[in-house]
Amino acid sequence: MIEIKGIKKNFGKLEVLKGFDFSLSDGNITAVLGPNGSGKTTLIKSILGLVLPSSGEIFFDGKPIKKDWEYRRNIGYLPQIARFPENLKVRELFSLIEDIRGEEGNSEELVSMFKLESFLTKKLRQLSGGTRQKVNIVMTFMFDSPVYILDEPTTGLDPIALIRLKDFILEKKKQGKTFLITTHIMRLVEELADELIFLLEGKVYFKGTHSEMMESQNEDNLERAIAKILEKEDAKDS
Repeated sequence: MIEIKGIKKNFGKLEVLKGFDFSLSDGNITAVLGPNGSGKTTLIKSILGLVLPSSGEIFFDGKPIKKDWEYRRNIGYLPQIARFPENLKVRELFSLIEDIRGEEGNSEELVSMFKLESFLTKKLRQLSGGTRQKVNIVMTFMFDSPVYILDEPTTGLDPIALIRLKDFILEKKKQGKTFLITTHIMRLVEELADELIFLLEGKVYFKGTHSEMMESQNEDNLERAIAKILEKEDAKDS
């Protein structure tokens, strides 16, 4: 569905993405991991056409995305930080997104799932961080898309909402949806991801399952395996 070939991105003299290839397997959940500054956000923005790569190409459904923005209608995107006019009510925000897309979304099921009924008439500035994230999740999934990109989707969620989100993602996967998820929550990776891509300094350091990563570092814990990788790299630089 999404294929990346030799993508590089420079911001002036700063090389953020240093050239790598990978593809998302249809109907799978892929987690992109890496420390801050590893290139995760730039990669996502490149896939969405919000950042133009310095070189390399990105393909969606076999077609290059450059100069063809229609493909983005097939992607549900949950940004790490979403900003909307603070004076809008939640229900008005949903209507605004529908007007922009020119199609009616299906928000009722999601509103019920995340218990947002009482917040529909409240303005965004009145919402807590966790409630805002639930609103963002509704907007991500209110349109039926073959691909979903979720950037730190669990931010601010309470345990019940987190469980509901995980179950919902797995249900979508059963329907053949493809996911790319960035997260710092290793438990989420272990429970959801079919494979992971570990970015380090703009390059793909590892690609495979979380079990394979743990085995490669001789660890029985994913978090410790990643910590060992980072410690090795720090030792090289010192």
